[in-house]
Amino acid sequence: MKKYFHSVRLEADKCCGCTHCLSRCPTEAIRVHDGKAQILSERCIDCGECIRVCPHHAKQAVSSTLDEINKYKLKVAIPAPALFGQFNNLDNIDIVLTGLKAIGFDRVFEVSRAAELVSEATRKLIKENELKKPIISSACPAVVRMIKIRFPELCGNVMPLLAPIEVAARIARKEAMEETGLKSEEIGVFFITPCAAKVTEIHSPAYVEKSACDGAIAFSKIYPELSQAMDHLEEVEPLGQSGLMGIGWANSGGESAAMLGNKYLAADGIENVIRVLEELEDEHIHDVDFVELNACSGGCVGGALTVENPYVAQARIQNLRKYLPVSLNHLEENSIDMMKWENELKFDADIFRLDEDIFKAMSMMERMETIIKDLPGIDCGSCGAPTCRAMAEDIVKGRAKQTDCIFKLKEKIQNVYDQLSGLS
Repeated sequence: MKKYFHSVRLEADKCCGCTHCLSRCPTEAIRVHDGKAQILSERCIDCGECIRVCPHHAKQAVSSTLDEINKYKLKVAIPAPALFGQFNNLDNIDIVLTGLKAIGFDRVFEVSRAAELVSEATRKLIKENELKKPIISSACPAVVRMIKIRFPELCGNVMPLLAPIEVAARIARKEAMEETGLKSEEIGVFFITPCAAKVTEIHSPAYVEKSACDGAIAFSKIYPELSQAMDHLEEVEPLGQSGLMGIGWANSGGESAAMLGNKYLAADGIENVIRVLEELEDEHIHDVDFVELNACSGGCVGGALTVENPYVAQARIQNLRKYLPVSLNHLEENSIDMMKWENELKFDADIFRLDEDIFKAMSMMERMETIIKDLPGIDCGSCGAPTCRAMAEDIVKGRAKQTDCIFKLKEKIQNVYDQLSGLS
């Protein structure tokens, strides 16, 4: 099984064993045993939902630090458009872009520029009418990963185009090499990220062999220094090269609006995304060409690594877009080929395999079904597993025992009590 880098980590000493994360994990990747949460690496999609709901801050995201950029001769920042919604009273994105240069970056390439290119490429591919519809956006890595492990029948519906962060990193690196004469390894390209899933995507990409990004720095890590630098700028450079179409990708519905059509659907928030994917899998959604899905509420502005309320940030982005042209970036001839996936999106079947030996796996499955019938079926989570089915799987895999279920434990205690009462 392929080993994934995971940006979401558990700090066990802070965990008190509550079940907030257990009930909110969309892929049943969390268990609570011996008073501590445990993350099943193979099922985690790094959506950051557990970071968001943990009251004790026991879940944290690992990302690059600002000091890491100093390993490179040339440092390039590629900020997500959601970054512009983090600052109050901002009326010019050039202030943010100049601020990034003030804290140590030599160049800035907006991800919103690449978003406009991806939008145009998507429109062309939809017009060619050769893709399986409805087409699902590939921009949110948490959604793509969830499709791989929960909705295998929809793998063929995912748009086979690189996400804007990867396109931005490739273009930024190429431009820097051509203009400076530096080698690729001398140039550090760092994504300024609102979410943990994008950190994971850089280290363990789903559809390319190796990401063009060298790291990702969380909004929350860079915000204090960047905010201070922005307050003390002596001059603001005219660096912005994207329009309202690219900036709009920060909010849910922004990517869909860039399709310039009416036959689209946009959903945000992990629970809503799952509902839409279930409807798509059951073929209950019709007359839709394009589906935009964001794991975070509000879109990227709602990422777990942001610092501002997503709805406030969303309003700020909307206000900023009023001062911008529609789009400033357009595809060159044959440039769509550069944006296409290198690898096909496939179902991760190994994740749900009970055992490598098919006969042993079948035996374990039979035992699972027997255990499930014996469990109460109320999915209360008190056993440390999110559902009774997950509990049964843990039992056959040796990760739990039947008496971890409080109802089965109560039943066993009652039997012992009855036996002792009979003896007395």
